[in-house]
Amino acid sequence: MIKKRSYFIGLTLLVLVVSSGFITFKEEKLEGFHLSNSEVIKYHVPNEYENEEVIIPVKVPHVGKSFAGFAQKMAYKESRGILHLVNPYGYMGKYQFGRSTLRTVGVYDFQEFLRNAVWQDKAFEALIARNKWELRKEIQKYSGRIINGVEITESGLVAAAHLGGAGSVKKYLRSNGRNGFKDGFGTSLSSYIRKFSNYDISHIEADANAKVNLE
Repeated sequence: MIKKRSYFIGLTLLVLVVSSGFITFKEEKLEGFHLSNSEVIKYHVPNEYENEEVIIPVKVPHVGKSFAGFAQKMAYKESRGILHLVNPYGYMGKYQFGRSTLRTVGVYDFQEFLRNAVWQDKAFEALIARNKWELRKEIQKYSGRIINGVEITESGLVAAAHLGGAGSVKKYLRSNGRNGFKDGFGTSLSSYIRKFSNYDISHIEADANAKVNLE
């Protein structure tokens, strides 16, 4: 009886050993997670746009209707904030200055201007001071009025002057919005008056002879 039982146990073990030689172990990889041969863990989270470039926008500090907000928005609107940009019409820097305007505010080294963020910010402030002076009567007369569905504000007019010059802004106001202006890319004075309305630029005083201090 013992011999018979030992015979069946031995036979069962033999069958199991032989059968194991035919079992295929399939390596299973979890999507996005596996070990390499060097045993370094690599982790990736796939998404539905796996093969598309994903751009994550950089959030900028909230500066509201302050002067910093005005300058930041102007730089983004003009050039996406690119310091060294020169557009097809020759306008330069993050605020897109023409050469004649730069000479007016005291900048003559255009290559250095494109490299120098401080110069660009100072030129921007100097131009605001000049445009405030040029538009001082219009700011006083038209502020609070509605033209083409847009409220007229000091910052809006100054922004529009940056786009098309103070003379174009005066013609626009005196014609009650009928005599408009668009730049080479089709941007209108009205759009700038609306986009840049009610920013606080009060700390910059009107100055007909404002220049950039390059020291």
